Amino acid sequence: MADSNARLREEDRLPKFDTRMANATAAAQASAQPPVQGVTDSEIRFGMAAPFSGPAREMGHQLKLGIDLAFAQANEEGGVHGRQLKLYTADDAYEPTRTLNAMKELYEQHKVFGFVENYGSPTALISVPYALERHTLYFGAFTGAPSLRHDPPDRYVFNYRAGYAEEADALVHYLVKSRKLRPQEIGVLTQQDAYGDAGWDGVSKAMRGLRGGGAGDVFRMSYNRNTVNVDDAIAQLRRQKHAIKAVVLVATFRAAAKFIEKTRDVYPDMIYATISGVGSTGLASELTVLGPKYADGIICTQVTPAVESYASVTLNYKKALAKYFPGEPADYTSLEAYLTANILIEGLKRVGPAVDTEALVNVLESMQNYELGLGPKVSFGPSDHQALHKVWGTQLDKSGQYHAIDLD
Repeated sequence: MADSNARLREEDRLPKFDTRMANATAAAQASAQPPVQGVTDSEIRFGMAAPFSGPAREMGHQLKLGIDLAFAQANEEGGVHGRQLKLYTADDAYEPTRTLNAMKELYEQHKVFGFVENYGSPTALISVPYALERHTLYFGAFTGAPSLRHDPPDRYVFNYRAGYAEEADALVHYLVKSRKLRPQEIGVLTQQDAYGDAGWDGVSKAMRGLRGGGAGDVFRMSYNRNTVNVDDAIAQLRRQKHAIKAVVLVATFRAAAKFIEKTRDVYPDMIYATISGVGSTGLASELTVLGPKYADGIICTQVTPAVESYASVTLNYKKALAKYFPGEPADYTSLEAYLTANILIEGLKRVGPAVDTEALVNVLESMQNYELGLGPKVSFGPSDHQALHKVWGTQLDKSGQYHAIDLD
């Protein structure tokens, strides 16, 4: 009996094991999340690789402006679940040879969570694989290239805008159906890179549809990226035996303006039609400086409502622009970036506080009929990572102002 008592007293001296504490510890360990790159208790960091030097630098400025505008609005309202949104940028000058270093700067030095509104089709051939290899979000790039629109879509790549093929198709059908041109009377000026190829493919596909499956001969001219040297293209146009009555310009705004400047007097009745990748505000500015006859009648497809429209989202954008960046004019490129960022912000809100890439992708893929004030509603799905397929039409007047036109 004495031995038994001794054992009890010895056990009394051992540290007590509290099952409630054990359960609490296990629960804490289970709920503990590994750190997510670019996400802290106070902020979420995003990166953008775009041109902030070189001929396309104005596009980089406008894209950054649109993202900064949306982020500023969200941050003033308390951020997303208490986290402020922050944008880091890296300059690749719209040169694919510089894009990899820009991506590394953002991901490895600034430790961004994901990429938003990267610029360009040729640069995307470098930046998209980099993001995919790291299972990192690549959201709303400023390009309509097919390399970002695989079927089925790449899991981490989401687009806001209609593809260049959709814009080119809308233009070709407008020129044939509304302007009564024959397909062989339509030529194409393309930039010599993935951007130009994407637009060319869209025009060719539209031609095949109009010709019952055969594209026939489509007259194509080209020029080098980051230049305005369109002289060889114009020489090709002059040698063309069949009359060309319209040119679809798959170009950036300075090259497009130079082509129009050098051909307007020779072909006074030529119809010039551009897709949104041109940078429509920059194009309007360049042509307005040249004079009223250069701007008048130029057609441009858009992936947003007209900046001058009274769509609620456009009015909200201009109100925010006046508040956060007074003096900055409304612009189609910054409007697109603003819309892109707002869709991303909505996705982040729906994820909740425990944000990570996989959770965000799952939430985005479940986003259906989100009302942004655009007219068409925003939807994604596991087999469709493009928010909108709508193409709007605009046309310049002599004063350099765009007005909505019906493409149908």
